[in-house]
Amino acid sequence: MNQRSTVFLNSLAFVIGFSVVFSLVGVLLQTALERIAFDAVNVLRVIGGSVIILFGILLIASLKHSIPFLRSEHKLKVKRFRNSYATSFVFGSAFAIGWTPCVGFILGAIYALAATSPGAGFALLLTYSLGLGITFLFAGAFFSRIAGFIRRSQSVIKFFNIIGGLFLIAVGLLVVTNYIGIIATFLIPADASVNVSGQLNFTIAFIAGLLSFFSPCILPLVPAFLSYMAGTTAIEAKGTKKK
Repeated sequence: MNQRSTVFLNSLAFVIGFSVVFSLVGVLLQTALERIAFDAVNVLRVIGGSVIILFGILLIASLKHSIPFLRSEHKLKVKRFRNSYATSFVFGSAFAIGWTPCVGFILGAIYALAATSPGAGFALLLTYSLGLGITFLFAGAFFSRIAGFIRRSQSVIKFFNIIGGLFLIAVGLLVVTNYIGIIATFLIPADASVNVSGQLNFTIAFIAGLLSFFSPCILPLVPAFLSYMAGTTAIEAKGTKKK
């Protein structure tokens, strides 16, 4: 197996690691909220939408002002295992638990969106993980070219906070006003057996995952992520040769 394939598979293990953590949070939300009454769902919708709008405003405001509490990062030390895939999986789990600045606003908005959709928490967080995971897998598949792309993106990456913030504000307004279902009927073919509002929520979660990768706090770290993956692969290769 060549280095590119091994780095890609390690990236896949990393993605599975943070997807498991996010999905478990989704299960907890789903379990806690799925039995609430219809009136309570409406209250959660207004509260959740307001929180999403707040996160959007804070994301834009973070361009000029640091918000330590919401932008804090908890770093976890990852133990290396003999198997590089196990190490990558644990690394992905630690990444999800510690998380990183800036993206916390988007992730928090997805948690709020999940709170407005009792019974769909697991699926929404899994969809978010899929959107974020695809970008990491793409980076792992083309790790030799991604560094150049990141260098070229430095001049425009600063606009992410504005784009991401406006996206969250728009989503929050749709949730608060309960227009999200109306918009969904225009974007998704209507079907009596399909919950179009739910489908739009999943689309939003997927797009949010993609946006998270291109945040000013994640994209610049991708070269280090790829170096870590390549280093883990190299260590395993040396261990194999010794045997």
